[in-house]
Amino acid sequence: MHTTNPYNGKLVKEYTLHTAEEVTYKIHNAQKAFETWRTVGFDQRADLLKKLAEALTTRKTELAQLMAEEMGKPITAGSAEIEKCAKACIYYAEHGAEFLKDEVVKTDASNSYITFQPLGVVLAVMPWNFPFWQTFRFLAPGLMAGNVALLKHASNVPGCALIIEDLLREAGFPEHVFQTLLVSSDSIESVIANPLVKAVTITGSTEAGMKVAGQAASLIKKAVLELGGSDPYIIFEDADLELAASKCAESRLINSGQSCIAAKRFIVLEEVADQFIALFKEKMASQLSGDPMLPDTTMGPMAKTSLRDELHQQVLKSIEMGAKCILGGKVEAGEHAFYPATILMDVTKGMPAYDEELFGPVASVIVVKDEDEAIRVANDSSFGLGSALFTTDLDRANHIASMQIEAGCCFINDFVRSSPDLPFGGIKQSGYGRELGAYGIKEFVNIKSVYVA
Repeated sequence: MHTTNPYNGKLVKEYTLHTAEEVTYKIHNAQKAFETWRTVGFDQRADLLKKLAEALTTRKTELAQLMAEEMGKPITAGSAEIEKCAKACIYYAEHGAEFLKDEVVKTDASNSYITFQPLGVVLAVMPWNFPFWQTFRFLAPGLMAGNVALLKHASNVPGCALIIEDLLREAGFPEHVFQTLLVSSDSIESVIANPLVKAVTITGSTEAGMKVAGQAASLIKKAVLELGGSDPYIIFEDADLELAASKCAESRLINSGQSCIAAKRFIVLEEVADQFIALFKEKMASQLSGDPMLPDTTMGPMAKTSLRDELHQQVLKSIEMGAKCILGGKVEAGEHAFYPATILMDVTKGMPAYDEELFGPVASVIVVKDEDEAIRVANDSSFGLGSALFTTDLDRANHIASMQIEAGCCFINDFVRSSPDLPFGGIKQSGYGRELGAYGIKEFVNIKSVYVA
């Protein structure tokens, strides 16, 4: 296994994969660690999470530089990602015990209550786009709940995976409560099949999620899936267009557009379409693309040239089918993985830009005649992760957001983001289960009823 810098195509580092015997040994060590870790009190777990937050903050620049090298994230965005991880650790340190305290239920018993007990070894299959945040949003609540974790990270960010182990050691966590498995995707099946592994969480493509979920279900193991998305952003006729254009461009270009919850389909009411598109194009074109190690860079390269080329083919096919490219859409020569901020107009059903997830800095603009058509188009997707509405009519917005949009979340006059204090996840082919918040920490616990006659 080796990593390549997507900015210049140069080799970063080579790694040796773990053997099947080494993986089995790690799983057994995880189980041994769980038997002790589950007995550790909430106060001690919380103290260790706070120390982990300190370690993250202290090494923030180093970790951001590693992300820039391995997957091309601009260093300022990488620093923000590490700060978010620290925030998650603090959040669960402060609230985890409250979320998992016994719940008394009045029944005909002398005493009856619900208690929340950890499941054991949890396998996480994580992607490269947010290599620390994706890991910590399952790890912080999981550790606080008393579980232990195995991480199979994406093949292009092994350095990020291994340094998380270092961070936990530095914070004082017991050995083996978190371990990285340097294995190929083909090896995941045998890890899930190990009887000591009690549950699995995956963030990735819908296809990968189906495979993992299918195997977990066949073994009666709990799974949480956070998969692809094609988030619709509706710009209504009464929207603050300057605000909408800024938020939409920022969301579409976060992490060079490589985010499941990035804005992807922009559904605009026809009476404000020309104004919005002009503002949106200006915001998209103003991004500073370049070396991710430089603090002024706002958009780095995509993570791999293969992903860039796949995205470009989706753009070209959409143009062949009638879409109009009004910004970007061209690949510059060189040993890099850059793709320009791109806007496609006249996008219609049947085009990749309408039906598929465009995992990169490409915006699909769809003009509609009224509110009903906007909602229909927003829901006309196999995905259901995030969504956003831009309007000054908050009564209408709240009704549409809560009752009519088919997604795991809907943001009003802002772009979609995950946060430690709100549950996060999707519906339809975007997955099931929730991470974060009070609901996320309870995904991998035994919700046990105790009845005393």
